[in-house]
Amino acid sequence: MAKHVIVKKSRITIDVGLDGQNMPVEMKWSASDNPAGQKPQDCKAMLLSLFDETSKETLKIDLWTREMQVLEMDRMFYQTLRGLSDTYFRATQNKELANQMQQFTFYFGQATGAIPKEEES
Repeated sequence: MAKHVIVKKSRITIDVGLDGQNMPVEMKWSASDNPAGQKPQDCKAMLLSLFDETSKETLKIDLWTREMQVLEMDRMFYQTLRGLSDTYFRATQNKELANQMQQFTFYFGQATGAIPKEEES
């Protein structure tokens, strides 16, 4: 496989403050090329997936603070599923499966209240 020349690097940093039981109580993230600036920004939750080149396994880190409310988690998952559907289509061009993912995402959004339910005719 041909290697590409790296012309720029960006650093993404996630700082997690833990309590005495190692539970997240504060999270901040920053990125070296964030248009909003490099100042750390607060967040209540994060989902990180990394695909390991050697093992071919997905490594995951899912963290949220105690302040993260269920309604906020529902909204985060709805928005994440929407993004994953779009990313899957861009990466694979598999329109049929991407549409099925979008249908589930729409159902999930309505079932959780992340988006309003459509009125039945």
